[in-house]
Amino acid sequence: MIRITVNGKPHELDVEPEMPLLWALRDELGLTGTKFGCGVAYCGACTVHVDGTPTRSCVTGVGDVDGAAITTIEGIAGRDGDGAPLLHRVQAAWIEAQVPQCGYCQSGMIMAAVALLDSNPNPSDAEIDEAIDNVCRCGTYQRIRKAIHLAAG
Repeated sequence: MIRITVNGKPHELDVEPEMPLLWALRDELGLTGTKFGCGVAYCGACTVHVDGTPTRSCVTGVGDVDGAAITTIEGIAGRDGDGAPLLHRVQAAWIEAQVPQCGYCQSGMIMAAVALLDSNPNPSDAEIDEAIDNVCRCGTYQRIRKAIHLAAG
């Protein structure tokens, strides 16, 4: 049995420890916001936070995160007093800067941006370029940078 906490909720998974965390999240827990992109940790579409660290879930065995706290795109937004979802400041900035085109990479890109801002609340363009190594095939990198600056401000 593998025990993980996902978005604040504990789970016990009866799966092979080699199963990629990505598939445990999507297939076992039904959290489909994390996307499969390349399968080799290059593109970043599968980025989640493991104990606060951005991690490529397509190459991370679920057994390697036994006991860890996982945050997915579904877990970054808060809730208001009535339980309605509130956007994370990065999600709100993404909308304001009109970042998405196809949108496929967005959950991983947002997770990487949240981690960057958690560690560096006011990054420069160079620091954003260094930290955000996710791939956007639509090429919205200028808008991504703008959204990160909006969320930082």
